[in-house]
Amino acid sequence: MSVDTPLIAILVASDRAARGAYEDLGGPAAEAWLRCAITTPVQYQRQIVPDGRETVAAALRALADEQAADLILVTGGTGPAERDQTPEAFDAVIDKRLPGFGEAMRLASLAEVPTAILSRQDAGVRGRSLIITLPGKPSAISTCLEAVFRAVPYCLDLIGAARIETDPGVCDAFRPKSS
Repeated sequence: MSVDTPLIAILVASDRAARGAYEDLGGPAAEAWLRCAITTPVQYQRQIVPDGRETVAAALRALADEQAADLILVTGGTGPAERDQTPEAFDAVIDKRLPGFGEAMRLASLAEVPTAILSRQDAGVRGRSLIITLPGKPSAISTCLEAVFRAVPYCLDLIGAARIETDPGVCDAFRPKSS
């Protein structure tokens, strides 16, 4: 892949998956969805870290600042349990919050399960990286990505990240017409 190839990082926040006690299903599900939706050649990178504010924040900083990931999806750690600290880590690293993403993801999820209101998904920008936090359950990841991904390519354009194109049959990305 060339230097200009977009980098999409999938960060899994899970104590059990990090110690090998549980097979992560969220990271592969997110990547599979992206591989169907995105037509641009991209490089994927998956990483698993334990839950917790500092571990997730450190991984996000490294992915955005050192590896220059264009898009970072974080799965897991978005619930109300004590170890679910992905939103707190996210808050510690973003430059700008994009609250519409979280609102749209919860609304789409709420149509499927009443407990969606417990999830704290969000999105924001750090430098030239778009970070989106997602639940860890594969079906919920798909629901959330379907709810927001039409806006992702244009958001990447606006923040100076690499350009990606999507398959309109999977995700009809929206970009305003040039004047």
